[in-house]
Amino acid sequence: MKEMGNTEYRLPALRRGEELREFALPFMQACQTLPTGISNQDQILSRKQQILNILGGSQKDWQNWKWQLKNRIKGSLLLSEILGLTELEQKKIDRVSKRYRWAISPYYLSLIDSNYLESPIFRQAVPDLLELATGGELDPMHEALTSPAPCVTRRYPDRLIINVTNQCAMYCRHCQRRRNIGEVDSQSCLDDLAEAIQYIASHDEIRDVLITGGDALLLNDRTLNWLLQELHQIPHLEIKRIGTRVPVTLPQRITPELCNVLRRYPPIFINTQFNHPLEITPEAKEACDRLVEAGAVLGNQAVLLRGINDDPHIMKKLNQMLLKIRVRPYYIFHAKNVQGTLHFQTSVEAGMQIMESLRGHTSGLAVPTYIVNAPGGFGKIPLMPGYILQSQAGTLKLRTWEGKQVEINTDAER
Repeated sequence: MKEMGNTEYRLPALRRGEELREFALPFMQACQTLPTGISNQDQILSRKQQILNILGGSQKDWQNWKWQLKNRIKGSLLLSEILGLTELEQKKIDRVSKRYRWAISPYYLSLIDSNYLESPIFRQAVPDLLELATGGELDPMHEALTSPAPCVTRRYPDRLIINVTNQCAMYCRHCQRRRNIGEVDSQSCLDDLAEAIQYIASHDEIRDVLITGGDALLLNDRTLNWLLQELHQIPHLEIKRIGTRVPVTLPQRITPELCNVLRRYPPIFINTQFNHPLEITPEAKEACDRLVEAGAVLGNQAVLLRGINDDPHIMKKLNQMLLKIRVRPYYIFHAKNVQGTLHFQTSVEAGMQIMESLRGHTSGLAVPTYIVNAPGGFGKIPLMPGYILQSQAGTLKLRTWEGKQVEINTDAER
C-alpha cells in the first residue's frame, strides 16, 4: 500500500487541484476591481461628511433613522448640490418626477461615488427618462384581484401577504409596487389590519404570513409589536415573515428597541434585498448582526437588473458577501413586467448564465433559486439550467457543473 505522503500517489489529486484552480481564477481576478461597500469605505465616508455638511446634520443625527427619513433627498436641486449634476440631468429627473415619486435616504446616497452615472446605486435610486417609455403593466401580478380581505394578497394554499405601508426609505426605480407609492407616505389603518388578521384567524390552512409594503420595518415599534402579537396568538400560524430593505437603505432603523420587539415573537424570518456588493457596508453588517442576535432568520431576495447585477462575477461576489454577514441568498427574481421599469429587464438566458456560474463554482449556500413570477398572480416558477440530458428506464444521463456527462442507475429494485 502506498504511503499517503508519497508525491507520486498524490499526483492525480494535485493535477485535479490545479484544474479546479483554473475555474476559480477569472472570478478572483474580477474581484480585484469589483467595488464593494467595504472596499469603498474611504469614498463613502467622504460622501457622508459632504451630505452632513450640506444638510447641517451631526454624526449623532446620521445614526438616527427618523432623521434619515425626514431628510430624504427628493429634489433635483439638492441632489445636484451633493453629486454635481448637470442642468440637463436635473431637468430629466424633474420630468420623470412629475409621474413617478422618488426619494433617497442620506445613507443610501452616501454609497454613490464621484462617477455617479455608472453607479449601480445611482441607477437604482435616481429617476431615469427610460421610466417614461411605453409598455408594461401597473399591476402585472394582479394583486388587486387576489385580495380577499383588506391589505391581503393571497396566491398560495397555505400563505399570504399583508401590505402594511407604502413607505420606503428609498423608492427603488425597479419597484414592482410603484403604483402604490402615491404622493405621500401612508400606513394601512388599524381597522383594515384587524380585518386582515381576522381573515387569517378564520382560515386554519394559513400557516405562513409575509408582512410587507412598502417597507414593513418602517412601521413604528408600537404598531409592529401589536401586529406581531396578534399574529403570534393565532394557533395555526407557524411562520411570520417580514419583507424589508432597510438593512440596505436605512440600517439605522435596526435599533435595540426594534430588536426587542422582534425577539418576542419567534419564529421570524426576514427577507431583504441586497442587489449589489456596494450595498454591503459595515453599517449593513451591523444591522444584520442585530437582527440575527434578536433571533431572526435572514434571507436575501435579489432582483436581476440590467446594468446593475446581470453579471456572473457581481452576483457571485454579492452572494458570498451575504453569507459573511449571515444573510442566506434565497431568490434571484427575474424583473417583472412593471410599467416604467422595463429598461431593467434582462433576458431569461442572462439569468440562466448566472445560475450556471454559481452551481459548482461556489458553495451551495451561495446559490439562490432563480424565479420568474407567472403573470396574473399565479405564483413563482423556479428556473434552473438543464442537468438532465436523457432519461431512460432505470438510467439517467446527467451533466455536471463543469459540463461532463455521467450516467446513474435509478432502478429502485436493483
